[in-house]
Amino acid sequence: MAGSRGEAAAERLALVAALREAGPDAPTLCTGWTAHDLAAHVVARERRPDSGPGLVVPLLAPWTERVRRRYRRRDFGDLVELIRTGPPWTSPFAVPAVDEAANLVEFLVHCEDVRRAAPGWRPRALPVDRVEAVRRLLVRRAGVLFRRSPVGVTLVDPEGRHVVARKGTPSVSLTGDPVELLLFGVGRGARTRVEVQGPAAAVALLREARLGI
Repeated sequence: MAGSRGEAAAERLALVAALREAGPDAPTLCTGWTAHDLAAHVVARERRPDSGPGLVVPLLAPWTERVRRRYRRRDFGDLVELIRTGPPWTSPFAVPAVDEAANLVEFLVHCEDVRRAAPGWRPRALPVDRVEAVRRLLVRRAGVLFRRSPVGVTLVDPEGRHVVARKGTPSVSLTGDPVELLLFGVGRGARTRVEVQGPAAAVALLREARLGI
C-alpha cells in the first residue's frame, strides 16, 4: 500500500510525516484528541471495518470508540508505521479504487488537523493534480457537507467556478482554494483561509453550524 500511487497515497505519507513531526502528545483540531488519539482512529478505521459504522451512526459509536481505545494503547510509533504501510489485504481500503475514493479526504483533513493545531501553521502548496482531485470531490460532496447549514451556501474557487452547496435565503458565499473550502465544509472553518461574504447574521449562523459528514 505504501508504494501505491494516487493522491490518497500521497496524503497518507503526508499524514505520516505530520504525525511524526508533531509527536504523540501534540494537540489536534479533533476536540479532545492528541496526535496519538488521531493515529489510533486512523488505524482502527482501516483495520477494523466493523468499527466504521459507529463513525456515522450514534447508536454504534460506543463500539467504535472501544475499538479505537484498544489501538490507543499501542505505541505511537507503531501506529504511525501501520498508517504508512496501509491496511491488510482483507480490508476494503486495500482496494486501490476504494482507497482513492474514501481516503483522500480522510488523510488530507487529518493531516491538516495535526498541522493546523500548531502555532504558525501555513497552508501547504499542494500539486495541481491533488488540488483538482479535491475540487472534484468537493463538487460531488458539497451538498452532504453543508446539509446542516441553516443558510444558503455557495462555494467559489479562485478561478470563479461556483458550486451551490446549499440552497436557501439568506445566502453566504465562501471563496477559497478547494482544499480550504473542503476543510471549512468538514467543520474546520476557524483554521481555514476562506473569504466569507454575506449578511452578518447569516455568516454567524454558518460559523456556528455543525458541518461535515
